[in-house]
Amino acid sequence: MSWTDGPMTALHLHTPRGGQVAARVFEPPVDVQSTLQVVIGPAMGVAQRYYADFAAWLAGRGMRVLTFDYRGQADSLALLPGRRVRHVDATLHDWRADYEAVTLHLHALAPGLPLRLIGHSLGAQLPGLFDRTDHIAGLLAVAAGSGYWRQNAPQLRSRALLMWHGLVPVLTPLFGYFPGKRLGAVGDLPAGVIRQWRRWCLHPDYSGAEGPAARSRYAAVRFPIHALSITDDEMMTLPGTQSLLALYAQAPQAIERVAPADHGLARIGHLGWFHRRHRADLWPHALQALHSLPQRVAQAPA
Repeated sequence: MSWTDGPMTALHLHTPRGGQVAARVFEPPVDVQSTLQVVIGPAMGVAQRYYADFAAWLAGRGMRVLTFDYRGQADSLALLPGRRVRHVDATLHDWRADYEAVTLHLHALAPGLPLRLIGHSLGAQLPGLFDRTDHIAGLLAVAAGSGYWRQNAPQLRSRALLMWHGLVPVLTPLFGYFPGKRLGAVGDLPAGVIRQWRRWCLHPDYSGAEGPAARSRYAAVRFPIHALSITDDEMMTLPGTQSLLALYAQAPQAIERVAPADHGLARIGHLGWFHRRHRADLWPHALQALHSLPQRVAQAPA
């Protein structure tokens, strides 16, 4: 890893319902004034260290950038006694609270600066469930969409059914968590997280499965969203991205299709965008999209 573009500070944040969250803040070089604050919301089972080079690269271009691990994951798991995923009491609602808490922490550092999110997969799904979003100026959604199994890429649907009707119901009670690392699938996840995610992925409305209150929160979002939909994403199809953005019914939004060939690449996939090998091709594309997000639509007073 290289964080030479500017200083990096490691944080330990306390989040709602006893959450312990490890975060890192990447600052611009000392001679560069910050013009924007960014939180990178990680994908399911992806550690913040994967985004470190990208975060440092953004910081070198005048942004203060925060990365984090959801409670019970990677560096956040290391904060807990025993460091065992099976002992982590967490749901996707808790991860939403972790994510919201880190955005509020970063916003408090410089309330006058715009704060935008870069949400990778799950990181673009959870902001619609935040209690408040008035401090968020926009969302760049990368490889994000609904996880509803019928909207997975065709080659994944049979594996998804095996996952949701076989592996998760059998292995989660057996191990006390979902042992994804052993299976090469999404990583080790707390039991509460995987059970809730299973319910979402088997429901046509995905996170809208949480009911009218959840759908109302999505519909209340007014920050603009720009979604980068990747043509060879093996997880998130274009219909899946369209379904997710349909939940954000009142938010200004646009979907941009990105093919590997657009950048002279053979493959990007679901996880490839943030890899350091794409510093010269995909990262400038993301930077331009981030800066191109329109101004947030003003909301009428309640």
